Amino acid sequence: MSELPRWHPSAAPAGVAGRACAETATAPAARAFAAVPTQAAAPAGIGPSRQVPTAPTAPSPPAESPPAAAAEEFERPSSARVYDYLLGGAAHGAVDRELGDRLKRSQPGVVELARENRAFLRRAVRFLLAAGIEQFLDLGSGVPTMGNVHEVIARSRSGARVAYTDVDSIAALHGQHLLAALPTATYTAVDVEDVETVLSSPGVAGLLDLRRPVGLLAFSVLQHVRDDAAGLVGDYLARLAPGSALALSHFTGDDPRTGPTIEAEVVAYPRAAPRARSHAEVTTLVAGVDLVDPGIAWADEWRPEPGRPAGVAEARGHWAAVGFRR
Repeated sequence: MSELPRWHPSAAPAGVAGRACAETATAPAARAFAAVPTQAAAPAGIGPSRQVPTAPTAPSPPAESPPAAAAEEFERPSSARVYDYLLGGAAHGAVDRELGDRLKRSQPGVVELARENRAFLRRAVRFLLAAGIEQFLDLGSGVPTMGNVHEVIARSRSGARVAYTDVDSIAALHGQHLLAALPTATYTAVDVEDVETVLSSPGVAGLLDLRRPVGLLAFSVLQHVRDDAAGLVGDYLARLAPGSALALSHFTGDDPRTGPTIEAEVVAYPRAAPRARSHAEVTTLVAGVDLVDPGIAWADEWRPEPGRPAGVAEARGHWAAVGFRR
């Protein structure tokens, strides 16, 4: 249970027997949250501590064609590359650092916000791995470094797969280069608002089996969907198998110490300015899933690591939640 810092009936230990016991327990909170769907029984002789992935072995997916990056894209800041800069990565240019530095000056807590969001990604992915999810579709992935999904999977020593996607062709070029030797991960340059194109692209359809549960990941990306983000999430979930999960974080102005200043700055991005959403609006995004405890919470308060009390962040900018498809 070290992967799931705070106990809850949904945080079932690996193995059918352990999950069955956990799912029959009563949650301590008054609000009811979802239990992790029961997974298939492990093969004889394999106990909870030796659970192994059950996904069928598939041939390596067809290689994605390198995305075409126009010269002017290198001259405009990209949310994916600015985020990489704030996290301390190296996949960014001078124009991205310039905007990142402006954000740091106008809102000193922006680096902490980025790190808290990435820490939530790690905890959410570990939780879903422990719940039996063995394949992930990551929407709006950014540059796949600095503790991203495939690195969390590698530390879990599982055979899980991840299909990264992003509309940013430069981030996709970085991703394809970084993942070229990794058969369990792909990166596709595609607009995540085009559900059919995403799911039928070689990097997704050739790697993931959509007949089996998928972890749909949307970390700090739905703010770039100006209209009907809830409908977009619903379209994805409708195409995924029962037992699939959703993990998301979303930029918000609900904390008066952060949102308005950052939102004013990010209008410099070449594509549509991000849209901050309130707690009530984020609630509509997760209407199609049964949330696990603690429901919608600040990113730093979603099952924090042992030794780090919830609520220690000086400022908050992302709502976060994890749930399973109904």
